[in-house]
Amino acid sequence: MLSLLILNGPNLNLLGTRQPKVYGKTTLSEIEAMCVSIATKAGASATCVQSNHEGALIDAIHDARAKHDGIVLNAGAYTHTSVALMDAIASTQIPTVELHLSNIHAREEFRHKSYIAPVAIGQICGFGPDGYRLAIEALVAHLSKA
Repeated sequence: MLSLLILNGPNLNLLGTRQPKVYGKTTLSEIEAMCVSIATKAGASATCVQSNHEGALIDAIHDARAKHDGIVLNAGAYTHTSVALMDAIASTQIPTVELHLSNIHAREEFRHKSYIAPVAIGQICGFGPDGYRLAIEALVAHLSKA
């Protein structure tokens, strides 16, 4: 059975109350439950991790080498600033889908640059919580072909 890591970065623990017009009203715990259900239906398992700390996210990516076949990563603001997260993904070579609830390309200019995109197998943004379903399904399809 395929094993997926659903990795969420800074401020995503505040989903449901954080800028609901941008990020919606769905909480992180609701998204995590949805991810586990979707992964199970796709024939995979999902482990959900959230941290506001860049180093903890890097540690989770490193630890994934021995535990997971793929990663769905919503790096939040670290998407636009973290060469270290990019290097962690590149170094571990774990297939990773970059995910964003909002359409980062329709927002402030600084959000248009992603350090994750060059090392990800794909990027999904702008579909709210449903983006997690899209990311999981795409990642499982990709891993099943490998």
